[in-house]
Amino acid sequence: MRVKNEGKGLTEIQRRLREEIKNSGLTQREIAEAIGVSAQTISRYMCDDVFPALDTLARLCLFLDISADYILGIKSE
Repeated sequence: MRVKNEGKGLTEIQRRLREEIKNSGLTQREIAEAIGVSAQTISRYMCDDVFPALDTLARLCLFLDISADYILGIKSE
C-alpha cells in the first residue's frame, strides 16, 4: 500500500520499520518468504514510501519479534 508521507508520524513509523528489518540480520528474501510476500515488497518497505497492510505488518512484527506498538510509536522499545 503506497502512502503519502503525512508529517513526522508516518516518517518515524517507516524509519523504525526499516531499522528493525535492517537490524534483524536476515536477508530481505528470508523475511519475505517467512511472511508470505516477495523480496521486492520488503525492498519497497525499506526504500520507498510503502507501508505494509495491517495483516502483513502483524506477521512481520511476529516474525522479527518486535512490538507493533513500538513500530507505530505507541510505546518506546
